[in-house]
Amino acid sequence: MEVRERAGDSHGSAVESVTGTKRRRIVRAARVYAATRGLTESSIRFDVVAIDWGADGPRVRHDEGAFAEA
Repeated sequence: MEVRERAGDSHGSAVESVTGTKRRRIVRAARVYAATRGLTESSIRFDVVAIDWGADGPRVRHDEGAFAEA
């Protein structure tokens, strides 16, 4: 699970901050973790929780299975 927060939208939304590079790093770390624990046959789900703050308070978005192992 990746959790991102943004206080404003000048640099994009919180969910947009999970770039392709960040996703590849997360997948690579998950594969290493799974391999060291003998979980190579297990499926791995990658979720993103994004919190964007606006004038009306926080907007929370939970994307289950936001991206796949590639």
